Amino acid sequence: MKIAFIGLGNMGGGMAANLVAAGHEVHAFDLSEQALASAQESGCEPFTSVRDAVQNVDAVVSMLPNGAIVQRVYTDDVIGHAPAGAVLLDCSTIDVATARAVGEAANSAGYDMVDAPVSGGIAAANGGTLTFMVGGTESAFSRAEPVLSAMGKAVIHAGALGAGQVAKICNNMLLGIHMIGTCEAFSMAEKLGLDPQKFYDISSVSSGQCWSMTSYCPMPGVGPQSPADNGYQGGFATALMLKDLKLAMEASQTSGAEVPMGQRAKELYEAFAEAGNGTLDFSAIIKTL
Repeated sequence: MKIAFIGLGNMGGGMAANLVAAGHEVHAFDLSEQALASAQESGCEPFTSVRDAVQNVDAVVSMLPNGAIVQRVYTDDVIGHAPAGAVLLDCSTIDVATARAVGEAANSAGYDMVDAPVSGGIAAANGGTLTFMVGGTESAFSRAEPVLSAMGKAVIHAGALGAGQVAKICNNMLLGIHMIGTCEAFSMAEKLGLDPQKFYDISSVSSGQCWSMTSYCPMPGVGPQSPADNGYQGGFATALMLKDLKLAMEASQTSGAEVPMGQRAKELYEAFAEAGNGTLDFSAIIKTL
């Protein structure tokens, strides 16, 4: 299959490389010459414009920073320039309204399109073990699934256009809340004289158990290897968690959902990022406690 891949950042580069490893011909585009060079080393064919990259392809995959860029790229350079039979897959994390608007514009032009944001971070992108949450019609999902399966361990159809973004922002809002609670618990246990490892041993098999504790522990030297054991480098950057929490707060306002814990998590991560910690893993927020 010929696949155009638009956006070769920390996540996109590894994803494009996995498509090549799965036997696909990948037309790669990014504004960064360095990213294009890395993609070429991974076996992708580099292109200097989106319009050129999407010529004669069977699918277009994008991994872009925000909704405004997604809308511009698809409106200006993909829709009407990619072949009419191509399936379009946007894997960016963006606002629900833009995901639906871009998808509907693509559908109106005769394309099948899905929104397919990811969970798993850079390591999973490089390792091909991402989880994809997919919004779109059944037919669009069935066409997109083989492409996504080459980059991930789980591909789940969440519902109609935009449902993938809904699942992503709700999931990451919950993750942000859980991580702060996990950090608070470890910090208080330690200040009350309980050894962090002992607290882990107890809570990890008790009702306080959660992913932020047993898979991604914010306390160095406790639990499986995590960014906490590497000075909070790598993993999922605080700035990206804050981006997702802001998207969740926007969605809560448009939907009328009450999310006081989500709002407080957004405020705490906002303050943490503004203090110069945006590039640290989001579990580093334990430093503030």
